[in-house]
Amino acid sequence: MVSRIKRSTHMAGVLGSAAVLAAAMAAMPGTVQAQQSFVSIGTGGVTGVYYAAGGAICRLVNKDRAEHGTRCSVESTGGSVFNVNTIKAGELDLGVVQSDIGYNAYNGEGQFKDAGKFDKLRSVFSLHPEPFTVVSRKELNAKSFDDLKGKRFNVGNPGSGTRASLEQYLAARGWTLKDFALAAELRPDEHGAALCDGKIDGFIYAVGHPSANIQDPTTTCGARLTPLTGEAVDKLVAEFPYFAKVNIPGGMYPNNPDDVPTYGVTATFVTSSDVPEQSIYLITKAVFENFEDFKKLHPALAHLEKEDMVKNGLSAPLHPGAEKYFKEKGLL
Repeated sequence: MVSRIKRSTHMAGVLGSAAVLAAAMAAMPGTVQAQQSFVSIGTGGVTGVYYAAGGAICRLVNKDRAEHGTRCSVESTGGSVFNVNTIKAGELDLGVVQSDIGYNAYNGEGQFKDAGKFDKLRSVFSLHPEPFTVVSRKELNAKSFDDLKGKRFNVGNPGSGTRASLEQYLAARGWTLKDFALAAELRPDEHGAALCDGKIDGFIYAVGHPSANIQDPTTTCGARLTPLTGEAVDKLVAEFPYFAKVNIPGGMYPNNPDDVPTYGVTATFVTSSDVPEQSIYLITKAVFENFEDFKKLHPALAHLEKEDMVKNGLSAPLHPGAEKYFKEKGLL
């Protein structure tokens, strides 16, 4: 009898402890979730705006992770095309992508023609405009892109949106990479130093402004921004809705006092329909409810408007998580 009572008492104690533990766990959902909920963002080179923008988004998400239990990490990558392919493979949750690359991926066009449509691609929101920025050596005194024919030109690293867009522009002109004496494939964090060291004569970069990546060579060796205009540009802007003509303001960079006409795309934040609605809702909310702080995290983000971010340059349907938040706040 005694032993039976002891066993019963012991069992009650075990059950009581389990109940207390369960209640404690229920009272701390953030703690439990924080160990299990992660989102990763693919960006670009560490000196570019993509990396800074991705870092800014993660900072805002992580600021309140004790409440929602989700931890955000940012990864430096090869850029837009790489990000799309890695999201498709399920190795990244989100990424920053040029609007033209997103369009091609969703529709199975351009560089994604062989792979076919990535119809699970979803938009979250757009970010900053990205003018195609051509920079050349001061000594070249280039007045237009024509002056770079037969020169040593950095065409961008494979997998980057810049490289894909340049190839589209060259095709519209009837040029190929063979029209350069050297078609270098340097990353964005390498091309400024190569220009100032005399290893290349020019480079192209799709980037939000102001950018440290452009600031460095214009300051260090007086590099010049070269206009990107003409029939090929007119044709591309007329044919593709994700392109727009734009001016890079004069005086933004040393030794470049005049406005520089060019064209460009929009940086967009994308994901896959496989990523849970709650995760995307949470990320969207973190950015839009800390909007003024977000805009201060990089100069290229300073002029963002919420209303533009829910429509400009979005080449794929909105993710349900982003759509839910925008509808709640009357932005859609």
